[in-house]
Amino acid sequence: MLKVKPKESCMFDEISLGEVMLRLDPGEGRIRNTRNFRAWEGGGEYNVARGLRKCFKLDAAVVTAFADNDIGWLIEDLILQGGVDTRFIKWVPYDGIGRNVRNGLNFTERGYGVRGAIGISDRANTAASNLKPGDIDWEYIFGSCGARWFHTGGIFAALSKTSAQVALEAAKCAKTYGTIVSYDLNYRPSLWKDIGGKEKAREVNREIAKYVDVMIGNEEDFTACLGLEVEGHDETLSELNLDGYKNMINTASDAYPNFKVIGTTLRTVKTATINDWSAICWAEGKVYQGMTFDGLEILDRVGGGDSFASGLIYGLMSGKDYQTALNYGICHGALAMTTAGDTSTALQKEVENLMKGAGARVQR
Repeated sequence: MLKVKPKESCMFDEISLGEVMLRLDPGEGRIRNTRNFRAWEGGGEYNVARGLRKCFKLDAAVVTAFADNDIGWLIEDLILQGGVDTRFIKWVPYDGIGRNVRNGLNFTERGYGVRGAIGISDRANTAASNLKPGDIDWEYIFGSCGARWFHTGGIFAALSKTSAQVALEAAKCAKTYGTIVSYDLNYRPSLWKDIGGKEKAREVNREIAKYVDVMIGNEEDFTACLGLEVEGHDETLSELNLDGYKNMINTASDAYPNFKVIGTTLRTVKTATINDWSAICWAEGKVYQGMTFDGLEILDRVGGGDSFASGLIYGLMSGKDYQTALNYGICHGALAMTTAGDTSTALQKEVENLMKGAGARVQR
């Protein structure tokens, strides 16, 4: 099992580095003609911290940056409602119109049936994307405060040249203090297309990967970000080409001997609201196949992978065997996709009941 620092030695169980945006959700409507949006907070790396705090009751914090205005304060308030510590947020003076710095917005419609979900980000020149090496006192965070686990990912690394450098700076410092480092590749073509595409994504992620203990992603992520492919991939999880996935994971472990665990989510999109959902992981030379949900009904798929990551991390941090840790991730991700918003509203007992095979009968 992973050697995670004891809880009493650190102020925080987990710390995430990433941008947190204001998500504007038209509900059952569409972005292009709605008159109302529901506001949420969300961000790939932050969602992991929130899941660990709200579902699994661990002490979590987020490292990010906001423009010092009402939108930034709203996002902070939403983060505080999620129980995530905000002391490491960098507040940047606002110039009045966002010429120099602003806060990110994420317009997301959920999709339904044959209509796929849509995400439109408005995040250029944000405070988080402008972070550069030296802006965050990592020595204080990992050396003085202490964290058992550090998580970041490919979304934050793609925001700018300097954000990638900050992610690398943080991972190196975390390793110095014996903190486990996890990274979700989370490839987003829209973030990379104007700054070098897959070639640039591979250059950035391959460098950061050298300092990662737990690597997370789906098939597309590993292909786009690390150049690894699944040969003979089948489109249905019921006839999953496990040999192809095992070969990909084994290739990744050979290329990066520092990887202690590799988690790969598996999803077959039948419609926007019906997906097959599962995952596998590699650890100590063995590949584990997790629970499979065929025909999982989805309300909002955004954040499902992040909730998989937080469930897997919880299992690993709490000393569960690899198979159990994997199923924590799968079930937490499945439950997260049954509710609106980026973040999970599940309770740990709900995750564990689902792991035991609990159905959807009404609970009275």
